[in-house]
Amino acid sequence: MIDDPFQMQRELRYGAPVCDQILTGRHFTIGYSWYFRQAKWTLEIINRDRELVDDLDAVERLDNFRADTRIPKRFRAGLKAYKGSGYDRGHLVASANQDLQNIQNSETFLLSNMSPQHPQFNRGIWSELEHEIRELDKRPSTLETYVLTCPVFYFGEKVERIGKEQEDFGISVPIPHAFIKSVLVENKRGRHRLWTFEIPNAPQTASLDTFLVKTYDAEQIVGGRFWDRISGGDLHTAKGRRGTMW
Repeated sequence: MIDDPFQMQRELRYGAPVCDQILTGRHFTIGYSWYFRQAKWTLEIINRDRELVDDLDAVERLDNFRADTRIPKRFRAGLKAYKGSGYDRGHLVASANQDLQNIQNSETFLLSNMSPQHPQFNRGIWSELEHEIRELDKRPSTLETYVLTCPVFYFGEKVERIGKEQEDFGISVPIPHAFIKSVLVENKRGRHRLWTFEIPNAPQTASLDTFLVKTYDAEQIVGGRFWDRISGGDLHTAKGRRGTMW
């Protein structure tokens, strides 16, 4: 019997960092951190199997935010932690990246797929990056687009929290200092290209390309290899054409 999620989940075929608990979903995977009470990482293929349902319109955003009962109650976030906090329930796997079926979109609203995000960050540069990745995925040359997203906490910097610790297992949730997205594109010739972004969890006015970083440096921050199942010689850190990010 195969019980290794890395053998069963398509989005994990090229590897993922370590975590406390792997939550295998129907359409994406979450590597959960019990210590930070949120995902250490999420990994998805943008709307995989799109070709099987390309005659259907995208489903409406469901907005059914809820706790993830696969996580022990004392380690999981609830809706109360976000209420009145001033922070958004920020998607790690974007709702619009998974909108072919209702059940697929619904899974993105599990709180295990959320981190506290500054509203202007979430609705600004983060939304812009998600949109640009979907545009990259739509290119005729793209076979599949893998997206690894990681909340970031910097050692030596104060960590703020939302929510309150309560005896009835109400918990507080740390606010990430920044977020990392590593975007791996496999084209129809089997060639891989890679871009990694690190963006502070705050309002931003700079262009997206200013947040491109070396994947190796991002791995040191998160604590683990991102795409360890691809031989180094077959993985190319891509550079955009002049005047473009990609």
